[in-house]
Amino acid sequence: MAEPNGKTVLVTGSTDGVGRVVAKRLGEGGWRVLVHGRDRERGERLVAEIKAAGGAAQFLAADFSALADVRRLAAAVRRATDRLDLLINNAGIGGGGPQGTRQESADGYELRFAVNYLSGFLLTHLLLPLLEASAPARIVNVSSLGQQPIDFDDVMLTRDYSGMRAYRQSKLAQILFTLDLARALDGTGVTVNALHPATFMDTKMVREFGTPRSTVAEGADAILKLAASPELEGRSGLYFNGLHEARADAQAYDPQARQRLKTLSLELAGLAPAITG
Repeated sequence: MAEPNGKTVLVTGSTDGVGRVVAKRLGEGGWRVLVHGRDRERGERLVAEIKAAGGAAQFLAADFSALADVRRLAAAVRRATDRLDLLINNAGIGGGGPQGTRQESADGYELRFAVNYLSGFLLTHLLLPLLEASAPARIVNVSSLGQQPIDFDDVMLTRDYSGMRAYRQSKLAQILFTLDLARALDGTGVTVNALHPATFMDTKMVREFGTPRSTVAEGADAILKLAASPELEGRSGLYFNGLHEARADAQAYDPQARQRLKTLSLELAGLAPAITG
């Protein structure tokens, strides 16, 4: 029976894969878990499993290919809880194979950039007041070792498109966002770190185009280290490869690139009038 610890976590993309394992383990550890996904049946099934083990959970549906749904999710989180101690931005889609087909989100943005990065960017900003009010709090961005520099002349990849290029660019964007947000949150008690959980975990996303090389449990261990380990208390703006601190692509450490991405993202997410600096 899980002993409640009084803390609440939102795990996006937690109805499948590593997100599901992370959500279950946090529930077993006494966290109140806000489960997110597109499929209500799978979400409610996970909620039932967490509750059966003595934990507390609630399912919140949202499709990250539409920013309006992300806004509805943030509103639902605020209705569901008056505190948020941990946000794990895990929702994402893969590269769709070696080439893939270029797709667009409901808002007309390249789909992988929208789902893997921009929706998490918007959700995080919308939930920052709740996180800051709950400090000390943490944000964990689940990125990837697969990274490719952002082409600011063609962020939406209208030329020379490939699914893996789109995936890798979106994952590096998460890391630029992590480092930029860490600086902005300095002194607030909210930390933000990113990681590559494990290489080719045995998930549906990986099985679409390759052979798994590691287990979902390994990836969950890495995510949970950033989420709850005492050794990460107060540490922010870091990138991890698995359980170990590492260096991301060089563009992540370019202040001008981070500022360009921030300015663009605020505009695309409809936040520019409300957030400055």
